Amino acid sequence: MNGNQTKNEFRAVSSNVKIAGVSGVSTRREFLRTATILSAAFATPYFASGAPKSVQAQAPSDRVRLAAIGVGSRGAGNLGEFNGLTDVVAICDLDSEYGLARVLKNPKIGRNKGDDVAPPDACDDYRRILDRDDVDVVSIGTPDHWHTKIAVEAMQAGKHVFCEKPLTLTLEENQLIRAAQKKYGKVFQVGTQQRAMRDQFLTAAAIIRKGLLGEIKRATCIVDQGRYSGEIPRRDPPATLDWERWQGQAPLRDYCWENRTEFFSADNFGQGRGHLLFRWWFEYSGGKITDWGAHHVDAALWALGRQTIGTGPVSIDGSDATFIVPYKDGYPTKDNVYNTPITFNVRCKFSDGSEFDIVSDAKDGNGILFEGANGRIHVNRERIAGKPIDDGVKNELTLDDYLALFNGMPLEGHKQNFLTCVREGGKPVSNVEENVLGMNVCHLANIACRLRREIKWDSKEEKIVGDDLAASFFSREQRKGYELPKLS
Repeated sequence: MNGNQTKNEFRAVSSNVKIAGVSGVSTRREFLRTATILSAAFATPYFASGAPKSVQAQAPSDRVRLAAIGVGSRGAGNLGEFNGLTDVVAICDLDSEYGLARVLKNPKIGRNKGDDVAPPDACDDYRRILDRDDVDVVSIGTPDHWHTKIAVEAMQAGKHVFCEKPLTLTLEENQLIRAAQKKYGKVFQVGTQQRAMRDQFLTAAAIIRKGLLGEIKRATCIVDQGRYSGEIPRRDPPATLDWERWQGQAPLRDYCWENRTEFFSADNFGQGRGHLLFRWWFEYSGGKITDWGAHHVDAALWALGRQTIGTGPVSIDGSDATFIVPYKDGYPTKDNVYNTPITFNVRCKFSDGSEFDIVSDAKDGNGILFEGANGRIHVNRERIAGKPIDDGVKNELTLDDYLALFNGMPLEGHKQNFLTCVREGGKPVSNVEENVLGMNVCHLANIACRLRREIKWDSKEEKIVGDDLAASFFSREQRKGYELPKLS
């Protein structure tokens, strides 16, 4: 999802950083590697005004070299934003038309050579990207069910990672990807860009963290209704798409599509399995609860300071959920109809009695509603509103309040924050360690909806308790040849 990104009111000066006690960093690769190793040492930010240097203004030896894996709709959007800040050396996609051809038609995307731009290399196998020595960073814009496998293997190959949300498909993947980032120490930014929206979500988080709303009694994430479909016709996949590989770890299913000829229309892209529409199938994603939920649940828990192990909810009730396909034991009984929730009112409770809801509809509209002892505020990508805002509560915030939320790094755009951490070290604002705890809540909400009941969660041990069927959704069987990687 696109969103307005924070203006670069403050930016780190990366080209003139001196690292105490480090000498002999003679090559750009050594510099990037050293910056990652010393990331924990950066507690004090460097500031300068102005926009970050475009890639054309950077010396070739200083440029971060990026490859993009999955360059369909959102992947192409991320690539376009990175293109002005990095050298794009390679792209990868399983659809030669929808992915590769569209990017290659853009003469501005690629490696900058003076006044010219050399087009990126193109391939259909992400492993060829990971084998390259001239790639520092990968941007992953694949469907959700591919995120964890590619991201972990990228870190194993020594690459820094930017990965679209929702980061994972299962609770098991949350633990795997967190362990991999800790083991390999690579800079990893998740595409939950709302954390970098200073005037909206960053401000809301600062207000709540500072206690200006008083004790928070309830937070409600309003994420909109899911997508309806009828029974979708089965048909042969497009000749340009490798449908078998696209399905990856998911069970093999027939390709389904309706109105394929309208796919590239902005007003009507039909219904089916595949590009853009994968989010309405549990085989590949989690519907609105992991689509918008990956943004709002993450931002709400961040504001509440509930993104350390043991601070999550203890119960999640999904009994109030509707689907358009019949379910049995948590699984849909038809395979050519969208199977993620349509409407839902998921009620979560923390051990202290405070409440956290994920709902499809509310009068305040899409966004997050925080209700505290001193009033309530509603925040979304357009604005932050409520009586405390009208009364000037924002005036009590300081720059230090914002910087604390940015892990001491400069306040800047989401992708700039990631690249600053790659160059200088530091912890990105949307890091894996915190993000997976929000994804835990999203996955638990979906499990509770699939079973239409309340489930219990041990947030310290990170496991579902007292319900064997619910606990069976902790992981899923991966199709042979597409299994998740193991950590050596």
